[in-house]
Amino acid sequence: MYIAVAGNIGSGKTTLTKMLSKYYGWKQYLEPVAENPYIDDYYKDISRWALNMEVFYLKQRFKNLLEIQHSKETVIQDRTIFEGVYVFAANNRAMGHMDQRDYETYMELFESMMEVVEMPELMIYLRSSVPHLVKNIQKRGRDYEQRMPCLLYTSDAADDRISVD
Repeated sequence: MYIAVAGNIGSGKTTLTKMLSKYYGWKQYLEPVAENPYIDDYYKDISRWALNMEVFYLKQRFKNLLEIQHSKETVIQDRTIFEGVYVFAANNRAMGHMDQRDYETYMELFESMMEVVEMPELMIYLRSSVPHLVKNIQKRGRDYEQRMPCLLYTSDAADDRISVD
């Protein structure tokens, strides 16, 4: 069986994936965040590096999907290829960080990949409030994430509202 865990940055995908993997003995595939050679550059100059970063993730997630397809074990995956495409790449396009030509090329590559991979049998979506997401991202402390525009806000622990610094 192939199970996927989806959700926003900081929603607890990795934590849930690790917990379920350990409890049930499932093979886990974690998001290759630290391995992305473009991530630091992306957060310094999003428009310049958006396509490079998205293609890296697309390549890595496709590679994982090919491995998952051949696995005889139950597999649980943290972050799917679909979020990369329909959330992150689409938002980079919508915000003007990826031009239409690059986005269309990226989408054609994705569509070609989808012809040879199987869909998850189960997808778990984790939903969380923005204050909770911000709190988790800040607690995790990844340098590049601390520069994200949404973290111009801080969480007020007393009433879980967001206030501008």
